[in-house]
Amino acid sequence: MTPPLLDRGRLTLLTAAQLGTAQLAHRVRLRSQRFVVGHLPVGWEAVLRRQVGPVPGWPADFLPIDAQLSEGYPSPEDNAAGRFNFLNQERQLGTPPSWAQPDAPQLWRYHLHYFEWAWSLANHPDRTWARAQFARLWSSWKSASPLGRGEAWSTYVVSLRLWVLCGVYDALCEPGGEGQWRSQLDLHARFLRAQLEHDVGGNHLLKNLKALIGAGVFLGQDDLVETGSRHLRRQLRIQVLADGGHFELSPSYHCQVLGDLIDLHGLLTAANQQQPTTSKLATAIEGMQTWLGAMLMPDGDVPLFNDCTLVGQPRIQLLGPIAPSPSALTVLKPSGYVIIKPDARIHLVADVGPPCPKELPAHAHADCLSFELAVDGRRILVNSGTSTYEPSARRQFERSTAAHNTIEVDSADQTEVWGTFRAAHLAQARLEVAGADKDGVTVRASHDGYTRLADSPRHTRTWHVRPASLDIHDDITGENGVGVHRSQLRIHVAPGVESAVVSDGSYRLGPILLEISGCPSVMTETEVASDFGPRKVTRLLAGIVSGTLPHVMQTRVSLASGTPPGPVPAVGG
Repeated sequence: MTPPLLDRGRLTLLTAAQLGTAQLAHRVRLRSQRFVVGHLPVGWEAVLRRQVGPVPGWPADFLPIDAQLSEGYPSPEDNAAGRFNFLNQERQLGTPPSWAQPDAPQLWRYHLHYFEWAWSLANHPDRTWARAQFARLWSSWKSASPLGRGEAWSTYVVSLRLWVLCGVYDALCEPGGEGQWRSQLDLHARFLRAQLEHDVGGNHLLKNLKALIGAGVFLGQDDLVETGSRHLRRQLRIQVLADGGHFELSPSYHCQVLGDLIDLHGLLTAANQQQPTTSKLATAIEGMQTWLGAMLMPDGDVPLFNDCTLVGQPRIQLLGPIAPSPSALTVLKPSGYVIIKPDARIHLVADVGPPCPKELPAHAHADCLSFELAVDGRRILVNSGTSTYEPSARRQFERSTAAHNTIEVDSADQTEVWGTFRAAHLAQARLEVAGADKDGVTVRASHDGYTRLADSPRHTRTWHVRPASLDIHDDITGENGVGVHRSQLRIHVAPGVESAVVSDGSYRLGPILLEISGCPSVMTETEVASDFGPRKVTRLLAGIVSGTLPHVMQTRVSLASGTPPGPVPAVGG
């Protein structure tokens, strides 16, 4: 839903106020450059293009992560025929190929222009066929994509495509055409160097730097490697938190960034370049692998906090997560997550930290004090996930408090998420208690996301977890206690979990009995997603309290007795 004009102005001002002066300046500069280049693509290509002689290329013993997976979308033969499948949506480009695809989601078009589908062509057993098909597709794409114009030349897209073009050069460059391909790589690199996304930062800027360094190594241009490495060292200090988490606080983006750093470390090491940078990369990688090992759910994939989708076990295994030592409680304080495992059956991950860095709200959800729960290796309670980046009511819902296992007050979001990738007022969480003893694990946290409302409501949640049981105590308190407020608890059940109403406020959910007290509650239908595209229908438990503050709600989870089943197959693999 688009906010009214006056409210949109307020949200815009609040969002802009969180950005740094340098960010705003970079945004103005980059948009001005994009405008000029986009309106004079032929002239700028003439300025940027140059003939490039023999180059070092990438070391023969370096193999990027994507080359090891070499996924076709859906297959190299389909791609050669103009059929592509991204975000679980298959489309045909037609004859001649239509690279614009105006009715496709923007992120789908981005994937098309990334050229990551070329990895499967590079690994195709018929090298002659693969080279011919790639040359044909590349020629068609180039004719349809003038320099600097449209989504094909957005900086992030250029970064991914440049990395791929370096990686598939040896396999797909047709003999006799090497000079043309080298000039294209140089053109991409020179364009990218002038367009680094310092205005956005985060994973976007790291993708830019990865491509710049990769192109520098390939082309033998030390200035590109040095520029990228200098910025990279600074970004590692900013983006990799003390506990190893990535500062955007999305588990799947954490995996993406970790993969990028592993690729860069492997490339620079194989090329015997930038020892100060490789040392800092090694330290960051180990921290991020440790964080990932702690955060993984029992099925071997990530929990869905903020913008997040399942990553898949093949990719996660290549990221090298470091399994943590057995512990009933793990506190990742800088990134704001706690992991509770009091026994072999219960696995709970809770969000007790900030929604995002204040200067980068793009992937934030209003999910403070939400949690995901697995029992006997199976996900039982989940967040709603992320199925789309398209501007839509669904996008707004998936970022909202209502899409998470937490409390909504007065139909407001704790963090004012708005637009497609924006957030204004950011909720601030505080971890108050985190300890384990003979009685189990106790974690208590609160947030101030609703203090902008009348009576300044504050939500405090306590989890008390013992073997075979979980108690959640929610308190909504206020300063005056005179106004009428409405607090709503929501709990989303994982798809496929057998669900039934036992009695008022009591529900059987697979291996658990869940009881809600302190408010009337109902079981209804909802949808959740583990990836972009299709969503799955599942159950939602909702309880509501109306009246003056304080409001108190309690949720108890009891595990069915019996021997836990064997290992559960991994999801998303």
